[in-house]
Amino acid sequence: MITLYHAPQTRSSRIVWLLEELGAPYEIKITTIARQDGGGGPDAANPHPDKKVPVIVHDGVIISESIAIATYLCEVFSEAHIAPKIGDPLRGPYLQWLAYYVGVMEPVIVAGFAGLSDNPAVIRTWRTQREVQERISAALAKHAFILGDKFTAVDVIIGSVGQWMRPALPPGDVVDDYLKRLAERPAAQRAAAKDNG
Repeated sequence: MITLYHAPQTRSSRIVWLLEELGAPYEIKITTIARQDGGGGPDAANPHPDKKVPVIVHDGVIISESIAIATYLCEVFSEAHIAPKIGDPLRGPYLQWLAYYVGVMEPVIVAGFAGLSDNPAVIRTWRTQREVQERISAALAKHAFILGDKFTAVDVIIGSVGQWMRPALPPGDVVDDYLKRLAERPAAQRAAAKDNG
């Protein structure tokens, strides 16, 4: 059994969706976190080292950070086939997109919302929002999903951003259609229903 420490309408919502896609046995423990509006606060029962979400506990092991959790769960529940296995030609691009999300995409999005997207250090270190959006648009212009015609955990990670705050992803029908495809997935619908616990 996996325990997910979850705060509704946060990055842990994507892990609820991922667990549903994987068909994994799990329970949700609602936890409080410090919110952008000043509400909430740390929960002493939350095992995350920074009292944030997401964090899972599996067989006594604590794992935090969305990408680490996604990589781990997709390996443990590999029979769900939503992550290319070692030896699959898509394994490298899959890992690249996960790293790109956490290493470039999310920092650029956060910098944009903080009004720092024109800062030269931000641009040199990560890229511009336009460059990030062009990369996503290019991937989706060719295929139904980020890696091609098959849904993967990368779509959970990147798609969850668009479901949470649509302006963070490129404008236009290509991305709107992508987000609609994701929202129509039964696992996504189950996750949305469970998001508030």
